Amino acid sequence: MEYVFIHGLGQNASSWNQTVSYLAKHRDVNCPDLSAMLHQKEVTFNNLYSGFVEYCEHIDQPLHLCGLSLGGNLALNYAIDYPEKVESLVLLGTQYNMPKLLLKLQNSIFRFLPKATFHELGFKKNDFIQLTNSMLHLNFASDLMNISCTTLIVCGEKDYANKNASKALAERIPKAELQLIPSAGHEVNVQAPQKLAQILETFYETHRL
Repeated sequence: MEYVFIHGLGQNASSWNQTVSYLAKHRDVNCPDLSAMLHQKEVTFNNLYSGFVEYCEHIDQPLHLCGLSLGGNLALNYAIDYPEKVESLVLLGTQYNMPKLLLKLQNSIFRFLPKATFHELGFKKNDFIQLTNSMLHLNFASDLMNISCTTLIVCGEKDYANKNASKALAERIPKAELQLIPSAGHEVNVQAPQKLAQILETFYETHRL
């Protein structure tokens, strides 16, 4: 079995380091860098998703996908398109129908940040803006009922922008359960890595994954 942890926008693969270190049981966890999946193509969600599909094609074992935010969108999209490949799905602070106003506000903030802010994140400033613009019309609502794998929805208790969407995901995906992490905001893998690791370990052990 292969565990793939997919970071969010504004993060990189190292954002999972603490969470993985706290997992009680050794698991083969892969934490890919999303920027490397583009292979120098235009920075759009569709190109990023194509790169992610190609990445998963090289794994010949059942997949346990765990994604935060943008990483959750990629994992969700993949679980819908390739249900036979995905054995479990964990979505952290993930939207299933992109909130256009929130994305536009996020883009406005990006425009005012200095370019140096983005240097360690694998994407340039304009890439961030282009990527979020390409996600404005993403909507997986009509496909949620078709997700057949065991699913865990996780959200920080203080992640007010994504809490309602997380609750809705837990209601709409047939085999989903919801866990809120007290005192945590959006980046639960960075803000509460030990608690997140405990939740993941319990989920995997309970379902023998």
